[in-house]
Amino acid sequence: MTQIADQQDNLNADILIIGAGLAGLGAANDLKQAGYNVLVVDKGRGLGGRLAGRRIGEATFDHGAQFMTARDSRFQNSVAEWIAAGVAEEWYRSYPGQANGHPRYRGVPTMTAVAKYMATDINVLRQTRIEQIQQNGQHWSATLDNGNSVSARALLITSPVPQTIELLAAGNIDISPTNQARLERIEYESCLAVMAVLDGPTAIPAPGAIAFDEGPIAWISDNLQKGVSTIPAVTIHGSGDFSARHFSKESVEQNHMQMGQQLIDAAAAYLGAARVTEYQVHGWRYSKPTVVDRKACMLASEATDLPPLALAGDAFAGPRFEGAVLSGWAAAKCLIAELG
Repeated sequence: MTQIADQQDNLNADILIIGAGLAGLGAANDLKQAGYNVLVVDKGRGLGGRLAGRRIGEATFDHGAQFMTARDSRFQNSVAEWIAAGVAEEWYRSYPGQANGHPRYRGVPTMTAVAKYMATDINVLRQTRIEQIQQNGQHWSATLDNGNSVSARALLITSPVPQTIELLAAGNIDISPTNQARLERIEYESCLAVMAVLDGPTAIPAPGAIAFDEGPIAWISDNLQKGVSTIPAVTIHGSGDFSARHFSKESVEQNHMQMGQQLIDAAAAYLGAARVTEYQVHGWRYSKPTVVDRKACMLASEATDLPPLALAGDAFAGPRFEGAVLSGWAAAKCLIAELG
């Protein structure tokens, strides 16, 4: 991956993309292939958004998105490319009590490997926050938290929709009432994710994953069986209801650790004789959209005098890995048409 290291005050790009998640990286590849100068800016240290991996001692975890399915033909071709490149493989097609379904693919060694592959040759500024966006005639101007600014002909925002709404409001960016209403209808659920290191193997049957329809746990996976970790380690995702009740802005660390212990206790039957030796908790405030927009992306600059502005993410095409990528591709197509 190419990382921009330019320290000058002003950066220029044809298209500025906010967010190095799947939608942002998917769009960046299409736009770069179309000949545009693209800059991606992300506030995080890693790539992939809710694709996330973490190490605790010798244990390794996927603690965000756990797998991907592939239904769209173009996306199926991308998955085949990732498999050929060694950054993805099929994980399973069913787990106990479930009929065979679509193949579930995982990243190799972790889910973040796919995002890193997608970012190859893409200019990405990481650990950099967009402080403000403003219209500057027929261009966009973005102020970065390092004091630099970016001027771009077009803008793509892929952050969770509540954050996007705040960013637009802070810059006094007015979109059409119809599009504003579309954004305000979108809803998300939060998720408390527990990463627990164990002193022995779990009692989770192959392939090492179970989804739950009720109770405090939505998902539990065995990272050792999955091939992510070299020692026993589990990821536990709290259900939407449980996470919403216990997600806290205040005393986050203490509260989340207490809630993490509750999830560990609830998972006791699946841990078998193994004991937890160490655990950490991560809170995903915008884990999964529960109310999504009917379209794959939004051309937010339509019916306005704004320069080209598109919005994308899994809230526009479905709360899945594939949906986020498809949304990015759709947004790229819209911006290419707008820029001519």
